[in-house]
Amino acid sequence: MKCASIWMLAVVVGLMTSASPGMAQQEPAKNEPAKLAYLLAEAARSNPQIQSAKQESQSMQQMPTQVSTLPDPQVAIQQVNVGSPRPFAGFTNSDFSYIGLGVSQDFPYPGKLKLRRELANKDAEVAEQKVAATLRAVLSDLKMAYFRLAFLRKQSAILEADRALLRQMEQAAEVKYRSGTGNQQEVLQAQLQQTKLLREVTANRLEASKLQAELKQLLGRTQNSPDLVTEEIVETPVTHNFDELLSAAQSNNPQISSAQKSVDRQKVAIDIAKKDFYPDFNAQFMWQRTDPSQFRAYYQFTFGARIPIYRKKKQQPELAQAEIDRTRAQSQLEAQSQEVSSILRQEYVSAENSAELLKIYRDGLLPQARAELQAGFAAYQSNRQDFQALLASFLDVLKIDEEYWQTLSEHETALGQIEELTGVSLR
Repeated sequence: MKCASIWMLAVVVGLMTSASPGMAQQEPAKNEPAKLAYLLAEAARSNPQIQSAKQESQSMQQMPTQVSTLPDPQVAIQQVNVGSPRPFAGFTNSDFSYIGLGVSQDFPYPGKLKLRRELANKDAEVAEQKVAATLRAVLSDLKMAYFRLAFLRKQSAILEADRALLRQMEQAAEVKYRSGTGNQQEVLQAQLQQTKLLREVTANRLEASKLQAELKQLLGRTQNSPDLVTEEIVETPVTHNFDELLSAAQSNNPQISSAQKSVDRQKVAIDIAKKDFYPDFNAQFMWQRTDPSQFRAYYQFTFGARIPIYRKKKQQPELAQAEIDRTRAQSQLEAQSQEVSSILRQEYVSAENSAELLKIYRDGLLPQARAELQAGFAAYQSNRQDFQALLASFLDVLKIDEEYWQTLSEHETALGQIEELTGVSLR
């Protein structure tokens, strides 16, 4: 259990990126961007789901000593009367009348308590893996919301800048219209595009508000707390190959580990079922006292056994059930391993492809589209290009700019998913 706790601590440290020891205690100033590492540390401390999983794990750790301790002894007081139901009747004149004090203790067959303790330890280990899985899932959700909110923040800035540019285009169209070299339709098209941009700005704010609520929930903050400001997204290179990440996932993924612990648990359950074919025992001691002036005391010791004679109806079905459960747990382990491998492959391919797309956007599409727009604006002002071509160039820049930051957000989100699956810090 101690080793598992150390491993979980390493997972937290790894997932909190390269945060320094003092990061968890610092808070960003108001309206300043909140570093992702700070928020990950805060979620690990304050998220209710994580705290609930930890408390469940702590609860399960109290079970091993309970199930591995002998049953409580039983104490009995006995009185036997002779000739009358009155208390102590015959006590002074008959050696059949007595007062007795006794104690009895049940003893499970040797090895049963040890196996029950081992079974409870396996359950506690499964619960501990659940803590790690919950921690990774919450931090992954936090990263996804953070990157999406960062994209929306950048998109908002792009939309505001493009609205300013579109106003310049509208003003240029009005100048040409008043001078007689343009037409009113061009002005109306510019105004229509302004309205469409305003619609996008409104949709951007609505989605950002939803993400703010999600982030506050993940951080364990109240919904009336100040909104978060994200940092600008920076591309993180993929520095590990797929085989390295797959190996890390098979070794470190808590869902796979939990499934493996379940297989180990069912092996212990089979051993317990086999032990149930053997009898449990009971020992009892009784001291009996009659009139001490006339009769001697009696001392009685009894040893009994609970014989499992209904094996076909109880023990054999119990063993068969335990073996079936082990086979099912093994199948679940294989299914979980394949699912993790499949998701990891998809996220890795997504990260690689998005990295290639970012290079294409950065080195080709973005500068080309902006250069075309600048040239088209100058050509429109000098009557060498019509407004439709200029508007098409403007929309191309807007679309490519948004696609670039959307792809960057998806790239970082894919890396966040990879970190959740593997426990490897990629930032």
